[in-house]
Amino acid sequence: MSVRQQVLVLYLGTSALDSPVAGWSVYDGTGRTSPTTGDGDVPPYASGVEALRDGWRLFQAAQLIPPYPGGEYDVSFLKHEFFFEKLVEEAGVSVVRV
Repeated sequence: MSVRQQVLVLYLGTSALDSPVAGWSVYDGTGRTSPTTGDGDVPPYASGVEALRDGWRLFQAAQLIPPYPGGEYDVSFLKHEFFFEKLVEEAGVSVVRV
């Protein structure tokens, strides 16, 4: 057996893991699926907590950076970004170690 990583990126409405998902991306290191950004209208999970309950492991959360004075309403990147992973066993894949 070999292990491959799946990555889930959730952009939440606030810095709280139980806030609603505003955007998402999924990457599958197993090669079983090839999801792309914008390929669905419904997020895979309603919140970060829901992803945790389904077995995803949180490994990075966005830094909380206060807005610059006067910039509270500027449009920019989605700042509440959370990275999750699952390690999936893959049968029949051999890994060469050097």
